[in-house]
Amino acid sequence: MDLAPEELQFLSLTDILRESVAIPKRSPKTFYLMTLALIFPLSFAILAHSLFTHPILNQLASDPLADPSQTRHEWTLLLTFQFCYLIFLFAFSLLSTAAVVFTVASLYTSKPVSFTSTISAIPKVFKRLFITFTWVSLLMFVYNALLIGFLVLFVIAVDSRNAFLSFFSFMVILVLFLGVHVYITALWHLASVVSVLEPIYGLAAMKKSYELLKGRARMAFILVFGYLAICGVIGGIFGSVVVHGGDRYGVLWRIVVGGFLVGVLVIVNLVGLLVQSVFYYVCKSYHHQGIDKTALHDHLGGYLGEYVPLKSSVQMENLDA
Repeated sequence: MDLAPEELQFLSLTDILRESVAIPKRSPKTFYLMTLALIFPLSFAILAHSLFTHPILNQLASDPLADPSQTRHEWTLLLTFQFCYLIFLFAFSLLSTAAVVFTVASLYTSKPVSFTSTISAIPKVFKRLFITFTWVSLLMFVYNALLIGFLVLFVIAVDSRNAFLSFFSFMVILVLFLGVHVYITALWHLASVVSVLEPIYGLAAMKKSYELLKGRARMAFILVFGYLAICGVIGGIFGSVVVHGGDRYGVLWRIVVGGFLVGVLVIVNLVGLLVQSVFYYVCKSYHHQGIDKTALHDHLGGYLGEYVPLKSSVQMENLDA
């Protein structure tokens, strides 16, 4: 991002993607190691977990009258695996976010970048992201409760053949998924960047993210929806060919397709993390909030134990807000 801060607000969606894809070229070794150590395990787990849960689910569904002790064992195995998977997914998602956002900001401020320095900064960044994620999780819990409520209402309406109630509940579900879910995801991604690059996190970072999204919500919607749609297509193909395609495809073909899809998802996740970092600077520029590279440089140095001034323009900006 060699553009002046005041020019970033004029970047289009294509420009944001172009700038994001170009960033790893400035420190290829760092991004290569980061992708291999963090983003690849995350992407592999997202796709491969269904390979392990599918046989267990098939066993539970195929023999409902099986020995109760065997059924309990399978349910315990399934729930344990799902719990471990969610912990792994949560941890590597935050680790990948912390690493990419920190590295992009370091490059933006001309701070020396290396895989070692990024890993060294992650522990402090991870704590801030965890607190922000906790608040987002509470918001997602409310959203999911509403979504489940209207899904139940839709099923009841269809069963009772109530056309008006069926249409109403379906439209609410559509709005909740396409509108609210995508917006919360955009809010979460931007709040994650704010938590790393500004001296705020948690609820304050979510509030700042909400303010930054004003005027750029449509752009955020397109970026997030595009990312979710691509991930959905990748997951659908993986499930159809690799997980459920045993009768139609050979083992070699499933391995080739599975490996290719994991590689594609790695690229998609890396670009997605880069885009959310660039989009933060675009939103800051759009709202005419100056980005003092010196202050940001010092703020990033604080994660590495370097000296951080008591006052900086980044901090003062948040105090004035």
